[in-house]
Amino acid sequence: MKFSAVEEYGLRCLIQIAKNENENGLTIPELSELEGLSEANVAKILRILRLGGLVEAERGQNGGYRLTKPPEKITLKEILYTLGGKLFESGFCETYTGIYTICTNTTDCSVRSVWKNVQRVIDEVLSRLTLKDLLAPEKVVDKVVCERVDNFVSTIDLKVIQ
Repeated sequence: MKFSAVEEYGLRCLIQIAKNENENGLTIPELSELEGLSEANVAKILRILRLGGLVEAERGQNGGYRLTKPPEKITLKEILYTLGGKLFESGFCETYTGIYTICTNTTDCSVRSVWKNVQRVIDEVLSRLTLKDLLAPEKVVDKVVCERVDNFVSTIDLKVIQ
């Protein structure tokens, strides 16, 4: 399981925009300089984020990209799904059927059970973390993430997902 460059760079761009939220927003060249990314890459990422409703662009001399809502209202789940989608989606089994039109394990699939439960845990953890959480220094973020994950793990209900 890997996160893509788009997800990594998208998070970094959003962090920069959130840090500069009281100003006029950030332009593509400014974000490119701040994060050491090509302007083409930043433009591609910002387009995805804009279409996903996470940022808005204002044209003109004082223009730039801004968040559409406060950073504490934007979860990592929302960000990562906008940038790359879920790890396991409902059409997953129909996509990976091998040489047949339907998967040979459609009626009884132990692998599907694993993916569904992993997705549930990922969703829960990512929904407990916000963009605002990522604005702190790394040691603070480590502590926040550990607390939220530990809190989730202590309350997890390992039930069968239908």
